[in-house]
Amino acid sequence: MLNLNNISKTFNRGGINEQQLFNNFSLNIEKGDFISIIGSNGAGKSTLLNLISGKTEVDEGRIILNGIDVTEKDEYKKCKNISRIFQDPSMGTNPSMTIYENLSMAKNKGKRFGLTFLIDKRDEEYFKETLKILGLSLEDKLHTPVSQLSGGQRQSLALIMATIGNPNVLLLDEHTAALDPKTSEIVMNITEKVVEEKGLTTIMVTHNIEHAIKYGNRLIMLHLGEKVIDIDGNMKKSLTKEELLSLFKDISDKNLFG
Repeated sequence: MLNLNNISKTFNRGGINEQQLFNNFSLNIEKGDFISIIGSNGAGKSTLLNLISGKTEVDEGRIILNGIDVTEKDEYKKCKNISRIFQDPSMGTNPSMTIYENLSMAKNKGKRFGLTFLIDKRDEEYFKETLKILGLSLEDKLHTPVSQLSGGQRQSLALIMATIGNPNVLLLDEHTAALDPKTSEIVMNITEKVVEEKGLTTIMVTHNIEHAIKYGNRLIMLHLGEKVIDIDGNMKKSLTKEELLSLFKDISDKNLFG
């Protein structure tokens, strides 16, 4: 599905703040994988998503999606096959438009269209059925401006918008970090439901250790641009928060003290 082959990335090359974050980094992702990625600040988590999405260019290496080399493709071209949800709920939706209009924009992403599609009543029932999976009664608020929704409702809507076209890859960039704990759990449950129902290949960056363990079939820990832990299957299912924190501490201490 998605292969990162010998990726290298250095920021501020030649300057006093030069930082090599990835050096010959490789990662193979299978179709249907739901991968949780954790690590300390500066580990390369969000940069990895930026490289995959095309927001940041790689210095060396190749990115292969469904057997096609997409390394040199611009971000706007990659977004046809790769969707991303950010930490800020306002980044995935247009607050001045209604739920209906936001969904229309998402449904027509990458297509030629005129403004008339925004009032296409044929989509109304489809959008209502699509929103029912959220369990938030948003299907009854189709013509409500998004600005009137709560942060959790916006992020849930952003999830539907990001997946309405069944992308090859879904990137979740700490998408519950700005929400309160209760709302965060609701959005994560919705995320799991949508990902499973659509069979989406998903990469989730998170600082929430419990979410990293609970959700998905594979867990990766990054440290200073290196993949230091990569577990799946029964090993991931049996992993505890205490064990993972202990592993992270051991790795951090080893790098700090040599």
